[in-house]
Amino acid sequence: MKLNPDIMKKLFIIIFVLMALIAQGQPGSKSKNKDKTTNPALVPQEKPRESPPKKEKCCNWIAAVKVFKSWGYIDTNGVYQINLQFDEAENFSDGLARVKKMHDWGYIDSKGTYVINPQFDLAQDFSEGLARVYKFKKWGYIDNKGMIVIDYQFDEADDFHNGIARVRHGLSWGYIDTRGKFVINPQFSALGGFHDGLAKAHFGKDWGYVDQTGRWVINPQFTDAEDFHDGYARVRKGTQWGFIDKTGAYVINLQFEAAGDFYNGLARAKKMKQWGYIDDKGSWKINPQFDDAGDFVEGLAKVRKGHTWGFIEPSGTYAVNLQFEDIEDFCGSAARVKKVTKWGFIDQTGRYLTNPQFDAVQDFSHGFAQVRKGAKWGFINHSGTLTINYMYDNIRSFNK
Repeated sequence: MKLNPDIMKKLFIIIFVLMALIAQGQPGSKSKNKDKTTNPALVPQEKPRESPPKKEKCCNWIAAVKVFKSWGYIDTNGVYQINLQFDEAENFSDGLARVKKMHDWGYIDSKGTYVINPQFDLAQDFSEGLARVYKFKKWGYIDNKGMIVIDYQFDEADDFHNGIARVRHGLSWGYIDTRGKFVINPQFSALGGFHDGLAKAHFGKDWGYVDQTGRWVINPQFTDAEDFHDGYARVRKGTQWGFIDKTGAYVINLQFEAAGDFYNGLARAKKMKQWGYIDDKGSWKINPQFDDAGDFVEGLAKVRKGHTWGFIEPSGTYAVNLQFEDIEDFCGSAARVKKVTKWGFIDQTGRYLTNPQFDAVQDFSHGFAQVRKGAKWGFINHSGTLTINYMYDNIRSFNK
């Protein structure tokens, strides 16, 4: 039987339409497409932006400040970290600061909390884990918890350095260790600190040098003596100064009216009322010509002719011409200078970092300097910008 071509055409169209409808209604076909566009695992994810790191305060430096009669501590923005409350306050050392309240000294942490309650007549900073404190008219030593480690027994005492401390018992000086045991018995009428392994000691009428056992290395023979520095010590007999080595032998004979220590191979020396600079053989490297002179510090030495000061190089050439009424040694890259009645700061070329305008100044410490105008103190930075206004009756330098 032969089908009509028109009928076949209609059947074909009907079948095609039905198949299309069935395909559209198949489960999963739509959901597959939906999954493809909404599944978060398949959609590219935008990387979350990282929040910028928090800006910390500048090194957590704080400074003790005084307003009227009370001391507290501020940060480098001038914000109080420890409120005004103390009768006296000192800088932090080894994480603790000594403060005075109601006539007694104690120690606080950086939050202002007492770690060691006020109880001492006098107190000093911690050094090598111990601090000297004064009570019952004697000195002793405590640890950082306030426990007495070495009993009150000394008439004078010094900080610990390299495990030993200088103390006076009665009229005589000696050295103790961190347990309070004498390593050098009290026997000297005066005693210095150890430098280059030797300490100056006074016995009878003269000075000599002892080692860390108290044994004389250079017998007492000098009218005056200073610490060893760069292998040499300056000593005086009568009115003349010279230099000795660690055996006690003269490396520069007694000949100067006064002298300073050696720094980088040069020492200041005075002859015929004029200062110059000698080398380690005693030869003049810069002839005596100055009315006053200082040691070389940061590569320069302050010198005075008449009433004006300047700075010279080790060659004797002026780095900063004579022009100031007063100056101080360089501390880092800045030196305090006084012009007429006001203080400012210069660099090593003599260029003003801060023009003379202050009634008093202190050296820069951790990027800030204490400056005073009138009766009030504030802080400036290295560019001379006033960072904390003049509002304090007294201030100390920034430290941790």
